Amino acid sequence: MANNTTQAPQQPVRHFNLVRCVAICCLALIVLVGLAVLITWLAIRPKKLVYTLENGSLQNFNLNNNHHLNATFDFVLMAYNPNTRTSVYYDFMESAVSYKDQTLAFGTTDPFFQPHRDTTRVESRLTATNLALSPSTYKDLRREKSSGEVEVDVHFKSRIRFKVGIWKSKHRTLKIVCPSATLHLSWSKHFENVPCEVKL
Repeated sequence: MANNTTQAPQQPVRHFNLVRCVAICCLALIVLVGLAVLITWLAIRPKKLVYTLENGSLQNFNLNNNHHLNATFDFVLMAYNPNTRTSVYYDFMESAVSYKDQTLAFGTTDPFFQPHRDTTRVESRLTATNLALSPSTYKDLRREKSSGEVEVDVHFKSRIRFKVGIWKSKHRTLKIVCPSATLHLSWSKHFENVPCEVKL
């Protein structure tokens, strides 16, 4: 009498080993990339960019009876890059001046490149032409005009890239706010520097 024996199906050993090998390779690659980024970051040790509003002036300041403003604003922003290996591309920069909640004027600045350990002078001229003001803004500006000085906030927004050696980063948005800048209507008074806040 013949004996019938049933054999258990073989496990797909080769397929399992292949999947495990791929998973180990992917994990090792992720770890190596992470270590490379960490080592690069520690080696570069990037420091925060520093900005100071060094000068500001207000010319041709005129408020007419129709609640409209005409004025020319000139600003000088000093940009300091304290890093020893990192340079910065400023591919686009726009600036604006605001009084309380209303934007008075805005403009753009030419692109520029800033080397490492460098201080760059950024000049901007913003013009308000027949700008309609809200009643409250008009009233407050008239009061400040009579006092001989106007307090404004100056904003800068830029698209930048970092450069280390031959490596360049992707674009990032940089926002700079220089609050409570006092502009004097008299040339005899000196502008006081304003430290700016940075959001990156």
